[in-house]
Amino acid sequence: MEVATTMLISLIISISALLAAALYFITTKINHSSINLPPGSLGWPLLGETLEYLRAAQDGKPERPVEKRMDEHKSPPVFKTWVLGEPIAVFCGPKGNKFLFSNENKLVAQWWPTPMQRLFGSCLLTAVGDEAKRMRRMLMTFLNPDALLRYITTMDVVTHHHITTHWQGKEEVKVYPTMKLYTFELACRLFMSMEDPQHISRIAAQFNVFLKGFTEFPISFPGTRFYRAMKAASAIRKELQVIATHKRAALEQGIVSPSQDLFSHLLATSDENGRFLTEEEIVNNILMLLFAGHDTSSSVITLVMKYLGELPQVYEKVLTEQLHIASSKGHGELLQLEDIQKMSYSWNVVSEVMRISPPVIGGFRESLVDFTYAGYTIPKGWKLHWNAASTHKDPSLFPSKDEFDASRFEGSGPAPFSYVPFGGGPRMCLGKEFARLEILVFLHNVVKRFKWDLLIPDEKIGYDPIAAPAKGLPIRLQPRESKA
Repeated sequence: MEVATTMLISLIISISALLAAALYFITTKINHSSINLPPGSLGWPLLGETLEYLRAAQDGKPERPVEKRMDEHKSPPVFKTWVLGEPIAVFCGPKGNKFLFSNENKLVAQWWPTPMQRLFGSCLLTAVGDEAKRMRRMLMTFLNPDALLRYITTMDVVTHHHITTHWQGKEEVKVYPTMKLYTFELACRLFMSMEDPQHISRIAAQFNVFLKGFTEFPISFPGTRFYRAMKAASAIRKELQVIATHKRAALEQGIVSPSQDLFSHLLATSDENGRFLTEEEIVNNILMLLFAGHDTSSSVITLVMKYLGELPQVYEKVLTEQLHIASSKGHGELLQLEDIQKMSYSWNVVSEVMRISPPVIGGFRESLVDFTYAGYTIPKGWKLHWNAASTHKDPSLFPSKDEFDASRFEGSGPAPFSYVPFGGGPRMCLGKEFARLEILVFLHNVVKRFKWDLLIPDEKIGYDPIAAPAKGLPIRLQPRESKA
């Protein structure tokens, strides 16, 4: 009886949401019919142009719809569409990126589609205004570049153990699922001091289900991916709440220090006004950072492995740089900051991988007031989108845009606001430096031990919602003679 009642309530809520969305679509078209909106189309009733954008993402060409409309409308800097139940103005190119990033909390505010808001709850990702600033300051005391330096050796230890356990002695490895396990283990270790492999695997399994709900219509009815994602989010939160209870007790007893990990830091630290985050906010922010520090990084490392497997000349240059660093270390000596600083070519390679295949397609804002951009009116409440994929593939910004060229990032690098894998402005990705260290530490350890061949040379890369190879990028390992 209880299950049937729950299903009935879910069905009623889902139908109500669909009716509300349909009414919203109709009233939007009527209310804005006389406004000088950007060119473009709102598409089909309710669905809008959602399916076209999702298909392009799944095909590994998320820039395609944007490029198509830029061409149709003679390359305007902005156009309108309707995606995931919302009217959206898409801002194109560096000028659009700069406008959105520099007007945070003035004309625009951070926004994410309803599925992500419901899945993450109240956290830095969904907060706006002063609340977002407060959360960001508290998180940055743990995640700023200086604070992260003391974790380089921990990253190196975890990476050594991971490669020894999951790579050494194997002829073939499926990179993407293995990388997801690695980055999740590292995030759990640094954010929560969690080391039990079974506990990590249990949460990781739920996390993979959770991620599948991001691009779904928010219909929480049994059988839908969004329903399964919500259930997984609830299960993860329960695990994190248990950890919070244990950590709070350990802090009170003086068993652990606030600097032990991010979870302990958030439980023990107040803002400048003496206000603490609630336990719900802490759990939601840990959930958000597990996502930010896990899935995007595993995507980038996997794609770096793909390109190094395809481009032997690039692999050899990365190997030379990493062996030079390894030769300066004593036996068993772990990586330090000065070693990371010597990995300039390797980071240029990673940067070019993120240009060609950004781990996420882009981001969203919401208009706080009516404003004019490029001669068009953007109504208050409209959603705004910046698209990293299309900017990174603009031939006027990146000549021979489909060619791999790490030298693009030498010297001063690309023009401002043309390369935006981490976003920009006050809402730039909080985990940017964490990701850089994590990726370079892994790259150092894997190239000095192995060379590899791709078992599916032209494997498709799709977005769901993170860039990932369709078959997981299986490779054949060739151990190097030197294990320096």
